[in-house]
Amino acid sequence: MKTNIETKPWGELKGKEISLYTFKNASDLQISITNFGATIQSLSVPDANGNFEDVVLGYDGLTGYINDPFYMGSIVGRYANRIAGGKVQIDWQEYQLTVKEGGYHHHGGKEGFNKKVWDAKPFTDRRGSGVMLEYLSADGEEGFPGNLVTKVTYTLNDQNQLIVDFTATTDKTTLINLTQHAYFNLGGHNNNSILNHQMMLPLADYLPVNAMQVPTGVVTAVADTPFDFRKPTAIGELINSGHPQLVLSNGYDHSWVVKKSDSDELKLAASLWEPASKRRLNVFTTEPAVHIYAGNFLDGTSTGKSGATYPARSGICLETQHYPDAPNHADFPGTLLKAGKVFKSRTIFEFAINNDATN
Repeated sequence: MKTNIETKPWGELKGKEISLYTFKNASDLQISITNFGATIQSLSVPDANGNFEDVVLGYDGLTGYINDPFYMGSIVGRYANRIAGGKVQIDWQEYQLTVKEGGYHHHGGKEGFNKKVWDAKPFTDRRGSGVMLEYLSADGEEGFPGNLVTKVTYTLNDQNQLIVDFTATTDKTTLINLTQHAYFNLGGHNNNSILNHQMMLPLADYLPVNAMQVPTGVVTAVADTPFDFRKPTAIGELINSGHPQLVLSNGYDHSWVVKKSDSDELKLAASLWEPASKRRLNVFTTEPAVHIYAGNFLDGTSTGKSGATYPARSGICLETQHYPDAPNHADFPGTLLKAGKVFKSRTIFEFAINNDATN
């Protein structure tokens, strides 16, 4: 295990230092993480010929992330995805969360975890090299009750796995739903499209959404729909098929069911393969859902790394999380965290080279 972690100053925000932490594993996979938004800034992975490419969309400097409207590479919280109405009942008390125009809470509110400066500690141990980041979300922030201490630990090991561990504690019952929001393009961050990527989701059900793009509450079989990825299928094959759910969301922007109840079991949630490079990404998680967002609303207006522009569907997010709008659906896995309890979650992003989509 290579133990060198490079730490370099990356700017300052509101009197707080921003740093960029860069480290490799024995295979020379290299990742850079910043404590602004606990964000994955770059992730360099080899192709079948040994050529390395950065496979996550993002920006060269801090200013890009400060101005970014797309949650590029960041941690999303205190509650990822959407809560319809924004009013929630917790311990018989009603709380009004910050809402967007349209009447729903979205990705943590007006200034979610993606725009916060986290405390960071780089480390190297028997598991690998990484960074542990911590953020205290104060009682009342974005309308949520409780002082919530969230920790995210990124670990890169010699099995070409990036392990993302979450823990959180609170002093008052609150809501929590955390996710990592990297946009992947296994052909390289400047490859312009993910529609040729083959995706496999070993999952039988998904969550249709209503006009607010929150789940209707009906868990629905993927069979005989464009949401059936139980066999490797090109993302672009049916994304423009005219299916009402795809029209409503301008493409894939839906949650698939990994589990119907909470457990600590790691399960394969998604597998992504890019034909030209032969790069594969397998995603394992303890979370009950994976939200697939095909970058439908990227618009090419932001200048990304090395001058790249990111048009619609140039990156895909594989967001492991709890079901969206869970507070409004009693039969969904719960998202309440009580004082004295510890929230834990693990997701593994595993990189490999395969000659075809089925290996």
